[in-house]
Amino acid sequence: MAQKSTIYKIELSVCDMDRHYYETHKLTVAKHPSETDERLMVRILAFALNAHEQLEMTKGLSADDEPDIWQKSLSGELELWVALGLPDEKIVRQSCGKANEVIVYCYGGRTAEMWWEKIENKTTRFDNLQIINFSEKDTSELGNLASRSMKLQVNIQDGEVMVSVDDSIVYITPIKWKNTDH
Repeated sequence: MAQKSTIYKIELSVCDMDRHYYETHKLTVAKHPSETDERLMVRILAFALNAHEQLEMTKGLSADDEPDIWQKSLSGELELWVALGLPDEKIVRQSCGKANEVIVYCYGGRTAEMWWEKIENKTTRFDNLQIINFSEKDTSELGNLASRSMKLQVNIQDGEVMVSVDDSIVYITPIKWKNTDH
């Protein structure tokens, strides 16, 4: 019998001083049976970093042809495609063709570095692609904050991120390996 997803109820308050975005989002997030707490929290962090009224979590791991997060225009055009982890070059290429902007948030320490060394030269032609890495230490600490019902506060200023849940605070420094050229 297949395992079912675990539902997480999240109140996410985003204070993004870099983009002048200040909102609270009430999210119901399904954690896939194969998803770790660390990946779940990276997904929520990616949502916070791109927070917008039309940003949505997708089926993620349950669907091969969807990113983890996307933003569509009112007319249905795919504006933003957000993927997590270490997608292969074919998926990166296809997503760059489907969306106006693509962001890959990778993590995993040395494994992520090896993935980037392998794929870096194949991404130079994509002007709409960003690759952002989180350190293994940061994502591990973030994973420790996970609980089924959370009130997260995410503050973003000068590219630095502070995530707090109750009395616990994790500081995260996203590292841009590839920036968009536009």
